[in-house]
Amino acid sequence: MFDWITALVERTGYLGIAILMLVENVFPPIPSEVIMPVAGYSAGSGGLNLVAVIVAGSAGSVGGAYFWYLVGKRLGLARVERATARWGRWLTIEPQDIHRASAWFARNQERAVLIGRLVPTIRTLISIPAGIAHMGTPRFLAFTTVGSVLFCAALAVAGYALGSQHKLVSEWMNVGTNLFLAAIIALYLYRVVTFRRGGRRISSGRGELQGK
Repeated sequence: MFDWITALVERTGYLGIAILMLVENVFPPIPSEVIMPVAGYSAGSGGLNLVAVIVAGSAGSVGGAYFWYLVGKRLGLARVERATARWGRWLTIEPQDIHRASAWFARNQERAVLIGRLVPTIRTLISIPAGIAHMGTPRFLAFTTVGSVLFCAALAVAGYALGSQHKLVSEWMNVGTNLFLAAIIALYLYRVVTFRRGGRRISSGRGELQGK
């Protein structure tokens, strides 16, 4: 799997990295924790430029985050909650997740967006309450970009450091990547199976909460 992803990244180049990261932020077929280290690894082995890899990955990541920001902004809290109750199983997002992210965003604002982009479990989710709260687009994009660059750079540099050790790491990276992807798929399937439609609901567009 590692060799396949490496070949894909090198064949599609920076545009491919950007597209993979954009799609990963919308619905992750391959997690960013695999995409960016592999892209960095390709740069370390001489196939790509590290700075361009980070820029491409960050651009795709920001694009995916902006998609969810627009979803939150257009739908509002009550409609987002209803949508997650109905369709959230396939994105493994429950209404309670929206409430928790919204509460954290309300307390932290810009810091929530910046820090949220650095945390794998909420990197995408934090964009929704930012949109719901109608956070200014320039501010959202600024903090999202900073967080995305830091996240992508850390992963890419980690992969880059392995680039000079191609023969040493290729075999165990194949095994490690396979195990990591298998764990991600297993976790996704578990969340789909155990998804709960229940939870708290919104009584008005202002985001007042009431028990079910």
